Amino acid sequence: MSNPPLKSVTLTHVRYQKGDQLGHFLAWISLVPVFISLGGFTAHFMFRRELQPMFFALGLVISQLINEFIKQSVQQARPLEICSILETCDSHGWPSSHSQYMFFFATYFTLLTYFRIGVLGRNQMAVAGLVVWPLALLTMYSRVYLGYHTVAQVFAGAGLGLVVGAAWFWVVNSVLRAYFPAIEESAFGRLFYIKDTSHIPNVLKFEYENARAARKHVSYKRSD
Repeated sequence: MSNPPLKSVTLTHVRYQKGDQLGHFLAWISLVPVFISLGGFTAHFMFRRELQPMFFALGLVISQLINEFIKQSVQQARPLEICSILETCDSHGWPSSHSQYMFFFATYFTLLTYFRIGVLGRNQMAVAGLVVWPLALLTMYSRVYLGYHTVAQVFAGAGLGLVVGAAWFWVVNSVLRAYFPAIEESAFGRLFYIKDTSHIPNVLKFEYENARAARKHVSYKRSD
């Protein structure tokens, strides 16, 4: 009896042509969503426990679930001329999940900075314009260049990410934000020190001044 064909985990299984320096660079760009998820949001939860970024991350998860549902419903193939080499012929390509992830992230991040919510203020708009959006565009381009998606598939993912990102921002900040104080005061919130600072105009200044004040307060000093 023959063994069933092997299937790779496509999240980090990115291939490029040997000797292609641009392809090598774009292969790493394709991994930016992984770095954001495992590095950025995990580190943020460990060290800050802010509700706004938690719901930001939850929105990214919901966006990817929507993407997977659409892929399974439409079942559009990836580029046929190269999918056998990339071992992706058994997966679907429309819409691109990488493009959707990055455009959701860029949209939500930009709205956070524009409305000055949390630690992000309008002085961080340059970060959105010079870093976040170029990374989103490069990710979209990398998926076509490396052969994982067609142009139509990455534009579909980008458009869907933009719409879902804007919609989720509205849901969080117009509907769910009213429940943030209750989450803070819940047993879960108190146990894990979950907090919301989105009502503070300048969080960096607030934390800086309170950290300096706490240094002078006996009850806050370390015992070691």
